[in-house]
Amino acid sequence: MAAGFGIESGGGVAVAGKHYPGKVTAYVLITCIAAATGGLMFGYDVGISGSVTSMAPFLKRFFPAVYREESSDEFPLTMLMSSPYMAAILAPFNASRLPQRCSMLLGGVIFLLGALINAAAWDIYMLMVGRNLLGIGLGFVTRSVPLYLSEMAPYKHRGSLNALFQLSISVGILCANVVNHFTQKMANGEGWRVSLGGAAVPALIIGVSAFFLPNSPNSILEEGNPTEAREMLRRIRGVSDCEVKASKAMEYPWLNLGRRKYRPHLIMSLLIPMFQQLTGINVVMFYAPVLFIAIGFGNYASLMSALITGVVNVVATLISVYGTDKWGRRRLFFWGGGLMLIFQVALALASPIGRKFGVTGQADNLPSWYAIVVVICICIFVSAFAFSWGPLGWLVPSEIFPLEIRSAAQSIVVCVNMFFTFLIVQIFPTMFCHMKFGLFIFFAFFVALMTAYIYYFLPETKNIPIEKMSQVWEEHWYWKKYMVVDGPPFAEKV
Repeated sequence: MAAGFGIESGGGVAVAGKHYPGKVTAYVLITCIAAATGGLMFGYDVGISGSVTSMAPFLKRFFPAVYREESSDEFPLTMLMSSPYMAAILAPFNASRLPQRCSMLLGGVIFLLGALINAAAWDIYMLMVGRNLLGIGLGFVTRSVPLYLSEMAPYKHRGSLNALFQLSISVGILCANVVNHFTQKMANGEGWRVSLGGAAVPALIIGVSAFFLPNSPNSILEEGNPTEAREMLRRIRGVSDCEVKASKAMEYPWLNLGRRKYRPHLIMSLLIPMFQQLTGINVVMFYAPVLFIAIGFGNYASLMSALITGVVNVVATLISVYGTDKWGRRRLFFWGGGLMLIFQVALALASPIGRKFGVTGQADNLPSWYAIVVVICICIFVSAFAFSWGPLGWLVPSEIFPLEIRSAAQSIVVCVNMFFTFLIVQIFPTMFCHMKFGLFIFFAFFVALMTAYIYYFLPETKNIPIEKMSQVWEEHWYWKKYMVVDGPPFAEKV
């Protein structure tokens, strides 16, 4: 059985006749920072995968045919890279039954086990087991952290605190790039073990953090402890006058998700994570070294360019931390989408020009002005994603779902996100071979499509308490027709 809570206090800001505290206490800030470290796991795996699978000792041990160039079939290699994201699809359905804190703790433990197995792997089967455990851990954590942050944060600062999750992902990617820079130079040829085993560090961080984290008020109330939930609300809101009200109990979140009045939420839970991956960001992050080499950079130059994009990713995410609650979700979506579209087209136009000056892997033949242009375009594209679709792709779904469908809807968000991550990582090499740099135009089309979708169909959720989020749908020009009380499930004719 699930239950919800409302907050009334003598302080804060009045919304629809109620007062909702908007104060950020030190306790809330520390708690949200600790929970957001779960993003380090996702970011580290994204950053480490592409570089490790391009290390000669790794290929020689696990994919000798590819290493000797006796086979052009890279399907086993791409399957290894993408397998965690397929495994992650199953985890959210089990995580939905656990409090967010427990889900984070379990995810960290499973991810740690996967990292240790990968570091000690002696054959491809052991490596595959480790990679799948990583994916299961990611599924638990990515489902739980955004919801936890949105429930713990005051509504006036929900966007900034939730964006810390994406900031952790960005930091994880940067750390992976730095680790790869040193491990590929290890003389014993075992650097890939260090890179893969390094995933144990973010797993330990979120595992230890989750062990000490408190349960959110919603989780406490779901366990049937309204008094404890009230005390937690007082602590995280920094006020003495809080009232907890149990909402109508909902026992079947998956059935409720099919009701007509939740149609907007269901559609958003499908489209937002899908569009987030169809920006093409993971093509850049997974395959940054490969892309730069294909364009004409040397091996060392490609690695440095990947490090540069990692730094840009972290810095640009800070824009979202600062501005999500100040400028609003829709405005950042528009700015980010516009910049990504422009510079994806620029990359598609500029890349064939560079091919006239040299061949793959020979950076000496590449004009310096061209190299600078390519790096600038990629950096602007990465920065645009980092302050828009990156953090907002996690934030918006976590804040728009009412409690009676929240567990089911967030599970769908994670599953769709991981499925399209898997799909893009799996098919990118084939698409790149056939489409070359027209691949940027392919993703630019989706960026244009999803920016238009946001313009017409996503209401602004800035400064709206989660308890009052239904009003944004009731006032929306299109979705309001679905907002009927106790609408029937999809199975019924509407």
